[in-house]
Amino acid sequence: MNGNTEQGVAGQEEISVAGGEERMFRMICNTSSSAILYYNFQSGLVKTLANWKSFFDIEVKNEEDFEKIYGCVEKQYVFSLRELLHAECRGLAGDSMVAALKGSHIWVECEAVVKYDGEGRPVEKVIRFKDITKFKYQDEELAYLAYHDVLTGLYNRNYFVRHLGSFIQRASESRKKVAVMFLDIDDFRKINDVLGIIVGDEVVQQFGQFLGTFRGGETIVSRFNSDVYCMGIYDPPDDPWEERSVEGIYRAIRERLRKPFIISSGQELMISVSVGVAEYPEAAKDAMELVNCAEIVMFKAKSGGKNAIQYFKVPILDDFLQNASIENKLKEAAFHENFVMYFQPQYRVRDGKLRGAEALIRWKDDDGNMISPSVFIPIAEKNGAIVPIGDWVIEESIRIYAGWKKKYSSSLILSINVSAIQYKREDFVGKLTDTLEKYGVKPEEVELEITESVLIEDFEEVTDKLLVLKDYGFKISLDDFGTGYSSLSYLKGLPIDTLKIDKSFIDTVISDYNTRIITESIIHMVKRLGYETVAEGVETKEQYAYLKSMECDIIQGYFLSRPIPPEQVEELLERVDDRRNCAGNVLLC
Repeated sequence: MNGNTEQGVAGQEEISVAGGEERMFRMICNTSSSAILYYNFQSGLVKTLANWKSFFDIEVKNEEDFEKIYGCVEKQYVFSLRELLHAECRGLAGDSMVAALKGSHIWVECEAVVKYDGEGRPVEKVIRFKDITKFKYQDEELAYLAYHDVLTGLYNRNYFVRHLGSFIQRASESRKKVAVMFLDIDDFRKINDVLGIIVGDEVVQQFGQFLGTFRGGETIVSRFNSDVYCMGIYDPPDDPWEERSVEGIYRAIRERLRKPFIISSGQELMISVSVGVAEYPEAAKDAMELVNCAEIVMFKAKSGGKNAIQYFKVPILDDFLQNASIENKLKEAAFHENFVMYFQPQYRVRDGKLRGAEALIRWKDDDGNMISPSVFIPIAEKNGAIVPIGDWVIEESIRIYAGWKKKYSSSLILSINVSAIQYKREDFVGKLTDTLEKYGVKPEEVELEITESVLIEDFEEVTDKLLVLKDYGFKISLDDFGTGYSSLSYLKGLPIDTLKIDKSFIDTVISDYNTRIITESIIHMVKRLGYETVAEGVETKEQYAYLKSMECDIIQGYFLSRPIPPEQVEELLERVDDRRNCAGNVLLC
């Protein structure tokens, strides 16, 4: 009795456990978001479980019904799905794939698991279908962001360079050309500064969307950064009237830019672009080099006045590389102050006396090459090195001048060139006066030479600073007159003492009648205004005689003296002192 009772209890427990497992199994299936297909190879049992009806509007009762599933996916996935559903035919224990359901936007991950017996025969298998639509679109979005610029929808820089590389690979195999157009919106910074970055973004977006209309199988377009775009053209036509040629695309761009871009605020904006063009294999052998060459010649287009297209030429690249080399050396030279000062004497025409000297910086690089200031000063102004260089020039020239004052009785005017960047700094006046005080030099002994470019951006602010300098006692000279804007309205409002006639006038003053008329007019006008005139670049006896007849006040140039080192200036000063002690000063040349 007891034994039977124990057996009965055990049997009930087994039934209870089995029932619990089945309930657990059904609960798992009912709460699953996947669709599950079970197949038993021995009995032929087929069962669909879990969320099957959410995926498929079909019934699968036997293995032959698997054919119905193939019709539920897009055509291109049928073969892969057939192989997965029959993974045992390839002896696989598992397999997976991704497919799109037909007539919907649903993506499913299909996974097969096959169980084998000890002899390697398949016993049963489970096929699971999981909805991965959300993850698929997230992946696609991430892939899109990895390859595209969000603002314009164009390719981003990295993907463009990769795609351009494939163009070049094809071109090398088929002996074709690949052209790159590097485009930059002119004066874009002003749009951002004046109208704001939101307006700037709208301009970038609209222009980028226009460039996107050129996209095709053999033309790729990208936004590199900010307002910079790049286009790659595989095997561009040689005929400039073909739409897909570089000239054809540029012509279409110019035509579009004849019309304004309309901002969301209703404001209309006109823009222009500078374009550089380089071609494989002429300019470069790989994608990045080709882009770099196109960028370099784009800068050449900008330096030539903007709103233009510039094609690659070897001399342009050579000049760029030379300037880049100079720039690197210049940074090092500025840090270590590896410069020397030269001085070019100035003489008064009426009595031949030494009036003063203009301080001129000279730089000999580590290779022993003397580099002209006309080459390295513009580079220094672009990269910011002009500030420490300019500070050094002021300090060193005043230090040398102070030494002359102590040794010689002759008084000179020390002329110092001041760059626009240096002049506009708030601490300029303070640093200048501190340096004079440090070396015991009076402001009246220093003439500051400024160019017309200093005046352009803010005439009133510049004039106010000049008035402060005048109050201290400095002389002010307007340098290179006639080469810039040369507005006569500047002259009537500027507190200047001297006006320098540019060398470009002096070069042709003898041979060209129009130049003589202009030069004579400048000299007479300046005299009437009460300023002194300095003619720079006087190189011949005829030029000197002519300027003397025109009553030009001061002469500077190779005819009287080249720029010379400080020790040679001292020799001049010694001669001046000696002759003054004898019979007065004479013209030194």
